[in-house]
Amino acid sequence: MSGFVGVVVSDPSLQGHFTQVELRSLKAKFVTLKRESGHVTTKNLPGLMKKLKGLNEVVSEEEIAAFLSEVCPDSDQEIEFEQFLREYLNLQERVSSKAGASGSKNSWSFLKSSTTTLIHHSPNQAEKSSYVAHINAYLGNDPFLKKYLPIDPAGNDLFDLVRDGVVLCKLINVAVPGTIDERAINKKRILNPWERNENHTLCLNSAKAIGCTVVNLGAQDLVEGRAHLVLGLISQIIKVNPEIPNIQLLADLNLKRTPQLVEIFDDSKDIDEVLSLSPEKLLLQWMNYHLKKAGYKKIVTNFSSDIKDAEAYAYLIKALAPEHSSILAFDTKDPAVRAKVVLDQAEKLGCKRYLSPKDITEGSPNLNLAFVAQIFQHRNGLSTDTRQVTLTQTSSRDEVILCREERAFRMWINSLGIATYVNNVFEDVRTGWVLLEVLDKVYPGSVNWKLATKPPIKMPFRKLENCNQVINIGKDLKFSMVNLAGNDIVQGNKKLIVALLWQLMRFNILQLLNKLRFHSQGSQGKEITDADILSWANNKVKVSGRNSRMESFKDKNLSSGIFFLELLSAVEPRVVNWKVVSKGVIDDEKKLNATYIISVARKLGCSVFLLPEDIIDVNQKMILTLTASIMYWSLQKPQQPETSEQSESSYAASDAASDIASEDSASIVAPSEGEEVNSLPDRASNMPTADTSTSEAPAADTSTSETPAADTSTSEAPAADTSTSEAPADDTSTSEAPA
Repeated sequence: MSGFVGVVVSDPSLQGHFTQVELRSLKAKFVTLKRESGHVTTKNLPGLMKKLKGLNEVVSEEEIAAFLSEVCPDSDQEIEFEQFLREYLNLQERVSSKAGASGSKNSWSFLKSSTTTLIHHSPNQAEKSSYVAHINAYLGNDPFLKKYLPIDPAGNDLFDLVRDGVVLCKLINVAVPGTIDERAINKKRILNPWERNENHTLCLNSAKAIGCTVVNLGAQDLVEGRAHLVLGLISQIIKVNPEIPNIQLLADLNLKRTPQLVEIFDDSKDIDEVLSLSPEKLLLQWMNYHLKKAGYKKIVTNFSSDIKDAEAYAYLIKALAPEHSSILAFDTKDPAVRAKVVLDQAEKLGCKRYLSPKDITEGSPNLNLAFVAQIFQHRNGLSTDTRQVTLTQTSSRDEVILCREERAFRMWINSLGIATYVNNVFEDVRTGWVLLEVLDKVYPGSVNWKLATKPPIKMPFRKLENCNQVINIGKDLKFSMVNLAGNDIVQGNKKLIVALLWQLMRFNILQLLNKLRFHSQGSQGKEITDADILSWANNKVKVSGRNSRMESFKDKNLSSGIFFLELLSAVEPRVVNWKVVSKGVIDDEKKLNATYIISVARKLGCSVFLLPEDIIDVNQKMILTLTASIMYWSLQKPQQPETSEQSESSYAASDAASDIASEDSASIVAPSEGEEVNSLPDRASNMPTADTSTSEAPAADTSTSETPAADTSTSEAPAADTSTSEAPADDTSTSEAPA
């Protein structure tokens, strides 16, 4: 099986302006226009360029046409793909210059932006050095990596080392232990292109599963060692993107892991509101709590401008470690001197020196947040409080399965690439805005943004308006909305919120499967159902020569994990190493198999958010999503001739299906028309470069439209029944499964 080369541009400097995800998306749109019109000229190109992100809201089609006429006076002259890319970049540059605001964007904005141009490709050298120091510290003793470490922070060895994907996979396991089963990582000394891509696909899908946003980032970008993209991903794993919580250094910054944090809030604070705070806000609250006790008069509201003079740090050290506090930190008028003294004091507490005095005085938000988080880890200054007992008891009564499902839905929502980052599903959806963003992503055009109000929302009835619109859209999509009203979402009814989110996720999965099937077979035939997914899985396993089968998505025999390992082996024989698979009889064996299944699925390119416990306990919802994700991946893969003509062939994907699938094929996200997948390895990529079918959410609306009436039905919202599906007729295939 050959390695992936992606969309190749003859001019390396031009190709360097785009990720492979962006190139594939732009190529698909260009080819579609050429196929429809016969030729691409300055006459028909403006209509396409007007729809591209970065241009669609700031420049008119007439302005684009005028610009292109300057470059190509002959309106009948055919434009090739590379010229199209150049003019797209030139237009972006002109728009940026016109706006005069490009320089104010954070250097990591490409991770959330739909277009990545050269103006964003300027990684901070100090941050790179800090990331290298972190990798050296945490992975220096790793048996496989120790021969490559330590990395020289001054050079580019980091970008060479990440090319095989091993260090990134291991870094994710440092962030959230157990995320990746190391048995699934390809760790030979010399990897072929396919094995490297598998590692990066595993890395990207696992990064999404722990809360990272990898929009416009594909496996091929990591294989090529693109500095700005590599550092952008590492910054999310070990530090923080401006909107994303630090996964490692902020891991203990929540009330469940550190219940003593409850003492930094006064009794008037609602405990649900406290639980919903992001780690960054909790850290600011903790810092101000100690600064006030130490006599500091100001309030710190950010990790940039408010700490540039280092005075806040001097007072924080005084409050937490008076034995290390120095009078010099208070007497000096030079912020650089004060910053150096503070770093020396923090080092005595055990904090690793990842930043310099200059990073403090220049207000680097990422590095300063990481610095404060380190101080919290080594000395948080909190005492045991009796109120923590009540909090812990309250948390322990929460249903374990409900908590796991909340996590899965949270990671799924964040993987969609919506503007709002979700920290706590049950709290963050109560305004209705997040749900509207999700609906607009999975069913573009369904939301009437003129009737929606963007947070922060002070008037409660505006929240209800948002939530009622969610309910109405759900009814239009034929969701079961019985006993679910907008007020239930506003009130944070956890069970009903989970029921709604499950229907949204299921709708999204079936929508993608139907899209692939319709493009491979035409518009005829019934839509794919849960029963079809079940039949497909059983047929795949049987065709491979195995005897396992799944009676339903709640079949208790699935807990051993054997069926899913055989299914994964059936869709890609080389991906499962049967030497490390156990029989799955006792609990420990089931856990090993379940962990391996998830990592192997992600390694293939499936974007799954379940936990091993979901497989062991046979969580019906999560089992369905796992099976559907494997099916989705398989349908996009160019099919080999089967040895048996079974009913599963009705679901086989043709080349046309691969051509229309979007680059986010591993993520359960609704792709836009015209997107294509030219390769397997980049399927860990996220949102398309320009999904023109998804409307942008406007600023808060102040309309006075009436609030829709709440649904007062009293019967419960039933979950989808997937237990009655029958397997297809017997298969006569004699193909053998791998050893």
